[in-house]
Amino acid sequence: MAKNWWKILAVLLVLYTIVAGFLLPVPARVILNETIRNLYFHVPIWFAMMLLMSVSVYSSIRYLGKSRIKNDIIAVQTAHTGIIFSILGILTGMLWARYTWGTWWTTDTKLNGVAITFLIYTAYFILRSSIEDEQKKARISAIYNVFAYVMMIVFIMVLPRMQASLHPGNGGNPGFNSYDLDSTMRMVFYPAVIAWMLMGAWIAQVKIRIEVLSKKILYDETV
Repeated sequence: MAKNWWKILAVLLVLYTIVAGFLLPVPARVILNETIRNLYFHVPIWFAMMLLMSVSVYSSIRYLGKSRIKNDIIAVQTAHTGIIFSILGILTGMLWARYTWGTWWTTDTKLNGVAITFLIYTAYFILRSSIEDEQKKARISAIYNVFAYVMMIVFIMVLPRMQASLHPGNGGNPGFNSYDLDSTMRMVFYPAVIAWMLMGAWIAQVKIRIEVLSKKILYDETV
C-alpha cells in the first residue's frame, strides 16, 4: 500500500477533476462560456503527454549510453502512452475549437504542429516495427526518438510563439493565467495537471511491466 500511494492519489484527483470540473462555477467569458471547463482536461492532458515524451527521450539517451534493454522498453512504452494522451488532447482540442472557433480544425500554427508531431511519432513506431534485430532496433529508434522530441518542441512550443496563433499564450495572445483563471478554477486546474500526469505515469508503468515480462519469456524460450 505504501508503494501505491501515488496511484490512489491519481484516482482521487481524476475523480475530483471530473466532479469539480463539471459542477463548480466558472467565470463567464465571451465566446468561451461553459467550454472553459475543457481547460481542466485539454491542457493537463497535454502536460501529461509532454512529461511522458520527456521520460521517453531521456530513456533513449540512457540506452544510447549504456545499451540496457530496460531503457529501450521504458522509452517505447512511455512514447506509446504519450501518443495515446496526444490523441486525447487532439480530440478535446477539436471539441473545444468547434464551440469557440466554429470549426473542428483550422490552419492554426499550433494545430498543424500537433498534427506533424503526431506523424513524426507514428513514424517512430513504424520504424521500430520494420527492424527485426532487437539491438539494432533499439539503437536506431533511440536516435530517432531524440530527433522526434526536438521536432515536437519546435512545432508545439517554439513556432506557435513566433507566428500568429489562436491559442492562448501563443502568437501574442494572452495566456489563461492572465485573464481567465480565477481562484476557483485554480483549485481544479492544478490538481488536474497532477492527476493526468500521475495517470499517464501509471498507464506507462503497467505497459512497461507487461513488456518486461514478455521479453523475459521471449528470452527464456530462446535459451
